[in-house]
Order: sequence, then structure tokens, then C-alpha cells
Amino acid sequence: MEADLIRHELAAIAARLIADGGLDYASAKRKAARQAFGSGSPPRDATPDNDLIDQALREHLALFDPGHRDRVALRRRMACEWLERLAQFTPLVTGAVWKGLVTEHAPIHLQLFHDSHKEIEIDLLNRGIAFEIATVGHYRRNDVEVEALGFIWEETPILLSLYDPVDLRGALRAGPGGAERGDRAALLARMKEEDSTP
Repeated sequence: MEADLIRHELAAIAARLIADGGLDYASAKRKAARQAFGSGSPPRDATPDNDLIDQALREHLALFDPGHRDRVALRRRMACEWLERLAQFTPLVTGAVWKGLVTEHAPIHLQLFHDSHKEIEIDLLNRGIAFEIATVGHYRRNDVEVEALGFIWEETPILLSLYDPVDLRGALRAGPGGAERGDRAALLARMKEEDSTP
């Protein structure tokens, strides 16, 4: 029981850090643990998983972010535009925009599956887009990082993580919490379904 209470409290702290400070989930978990326990560590079974943090973040945004619903709609429309623009690179949308948990700092995160990452970079340059190159963790393998391109489009951060076509295998398989990413048709269907929900 105590571990369950600690888990929910850490999730609430992590959600605030994500919403207010733009932290990623892993960093928010670590900082939440430091805030709650100082130099000590929480019980091993008291660390919240991402699904619990999602739940806490949804509650936080509903209470403290009156512009959240409009931001979700705007960034989902923009994601649809970019999914169409980059269709030749087999893009999928994931992360905050897919989940409908869009803080001010959250980028539109698209995962591209193409055998030539250089072609993707050239495509962006041909569109007049200056981007920064970084790395992000592989969506499935904790020990692997992939190249990522980040840029600002109409004052909105966009992140493209670049994968080889083989990585597409199993990418659309739904986990315990449902699908973690989807193509343009799936995002449009999700938007339509949520628009019809009061």
C-alpha cells in the first residue's frame, strides 16, 4: 500500500515537471525521486511507469492548462500536414501528439522509416528548413540510439527520429496501453473519435 501511494505521488511530481519544465519522462522520474527522497532512493517497486505518469499528466493538464485542448488540436493538424509532406519516408506519429498530452514544450514527434537518412536531410534542406542533428533512444531497444533531426516550424518544435525500414516491423503492434504510434489515417481517426467525445 505504501509503495502504491509513493508511486502515485512520484507520478504527480513527474507530471508537473514534464508540464512546467519540459522534461522528458526519464529525467522527470529521476528529479521527482530526488525531490521526494533527497539523497535517498524510493523503494524499488515504487517507481511509476510511463502509463501512470501519463494518467497524472492528463489530470494535471485538465486542471492547470486551459489551452491544452486547443494545443492538441493545433499540433495534431500540423502533424497531419507533415505526415503528408514526408509520406515517401513512411512516417508515423508518436509521443505527446499521438497521446493527446501536449504540453507547451512537447514537440511533434514523427518517426521515419527509410533506407537513406541523407535523403530525408536533403528533403528538409530543399524545403528551406534548417535543422539540428541529435540522437534519441530507439523506441524498442534501450541500448540503441538513432539519429534525430529537430527544427521549429511555425513556432512549433518538430522532432524527426530516423529509422531503417527493418525497424518498422512490429512498430504498429499495440501494447498493454494501446498503440504507441500511428500513421496519418490512424491519427485522423483518433482526432475524429475524440472530437465526438463530450
